[in-house]
Amino acid sequence: MEKLTRQEEEVMLHIWSLEPCFVKEVLAKFAEPRPPYTTVASIFKNLERKHYIKPTRFGNIYQYKALISKDEYKSNFMKNFTNNYFDNSYKQMVSFFAQEQALSAEDLKEILAMIEKGQA
Repeated sequence: MEKLTRQEEEVMLHIWSLEPCFVKEVLAKFAEPRPPYTTVASIFKNLERKHYIKPTRFGNIYQYKALISKDEYKSNFMKNFTNNYFDNSYKQMVSFFAQEQALSAEDLKEILAMIEKGQA
């Protein structure tokens, strides 16, 4: 799975929320000032080339559908993130966020309870 740029990820988030969708629908989801239509259309082409979306032609326009789910992407992203920044150790990653005070002791207790219940 080829890595996505920040802009590609933003477009994919909109595609997942709308799918199937047209470029104009995704463009309307952007906050003002919106990027030009041609910029968003180019991002769609890149996503198609990277096999993240598939077009279906309707007359002169294309409707797009995701080829990978948001959960699949998230899982792959987190595996790569953990591998690249935490030596493939989720323990190191959780420890980092706890040290940065992004996770409280209460958060960690809740996560542990979820794991023990098999809900994580």
